[in-house]
Amino acid sequence: MSQTPASAYLCDPYLDWANAQGVPIVEDFGIDIRKVPVAPWPRYGMNGALCHLKGRDDWITIFAFEIKPGGKSERLHHLYEDVIYVISGHGSTVVEVDGRKHTFEWGPKSIFSVPLNATYQHFNGSGREPARLACTNNMVYVMKRFRDERFIFESDARFPERTGDAKYFGGDGEFIGIRPGRHQWETNFVPDLSSFELKTWAARGAGGSHLRFMLADNTIGAHSSEMPVGTYKKGHRHFDGVCVFAVTGQGFSLLWYEGQQDFTRIDWEHGVVYCPPDMMYHQHFNVSNFPSRYLALQMGTIRYPLTEAKRLIWDKGVDLSVKLGGAQVEYEDQDPRIHAIWLKEIAKNGVESKMGEFLDESKYTATA
Repeated sequence: MSQTPASAYLCDPYLDWANAQGVPIVEDFGIDIRKVPVAPWPRYGMNGALCHLKGRDDWITIFAFEIKPGGKSERLHHLYEDVIYVISGHGSTVVEVDGRKHTFEWGPKSIFSVPLNATYQHFNGSGREPARLACTNNMVYVMKRFRDERFIFESDARFPERTGDAKYFGGDGEFIGIRPGRHQWETNFVPDLSSFELKTWAARGAGGSHLRFMLADNTIGAHSSEMPVGTYKKGHRHFDGVCVFAVTGQGFSLLWYEGQQDFTRIDWEHGVVYCPPDMMYHQHFNVSNFPSRYLALQMGTIRYPLTEAKRLIWDKGVDLSVKLGGAQVEYEDQDPRIHAIWLKEIAKNGVESKMGEFLDESKYTATA
């Protein structure tokens, strides 16, 4: 009987593939995509890097791509899903589906997704400035599942049901009303996420708004939330793997495990992404004199939860108080240090608190 080689023990096909790409691999709790070092990535025809967030799950990861001035990517298609968030630059993407070409132009804060395994190509529309894209994708799971790069990038399988209406490539879409926190906008392309109309979600706190996006009928879920000036959201927790991109404004997030005394803090602005670890409480705070909006991406959607656990938490617990068996910390139950920390931060920017409507501020003083 032949002896099993040591290399056959606890293999990680995705990390093996990643290490063989010859591009930088960056790993941290929070990553500023604007500053990630990139190198030529022949597979994609762009400069790139792999961004492995601490707190990520086994479903998704992030690639940082940079297209040189006047440059373009390879013509690509693949059997993993991805959602592109444009960090900087202007350009266009051509998608080929069933013999038809769809072209759309993107700029900073656009989001889009190419239907599964459709052929596409990115172009930088500027002859002077590079374009930088953040590609959140489920390649990590697909490579671990199939362990075959040629199959992933060279399959001729087609999924016409994922293409959607032609208007989805032009920035139009369809609103699917369910209830606050579950409303959806179905499309393939959002030209400017920073100005897209969100819907009120009072249960999440302090006049915030929210909307879920169904992009290319994916199983990668996307939602955007906004905090008005002088406010912050309620603390909450959920499963790991939610990549949070700052879109507008400035702020910070505090993270902590149940019973933990110390907070982990992430400061953010456009270009920064982080991922709260599994079931770690976290809370988002706007400190700027401008509404703060973020984009969150994860595996599983309201349409396709993928797991029973996600179906249950989205159906009942995502905005239900922990006192009632949910996952949300109401303002009156939060650690009193939290509001005091935020008061000190907004004072630095000359921002006036609007939280008096939601909690008694007379008992709080700004603190470090």
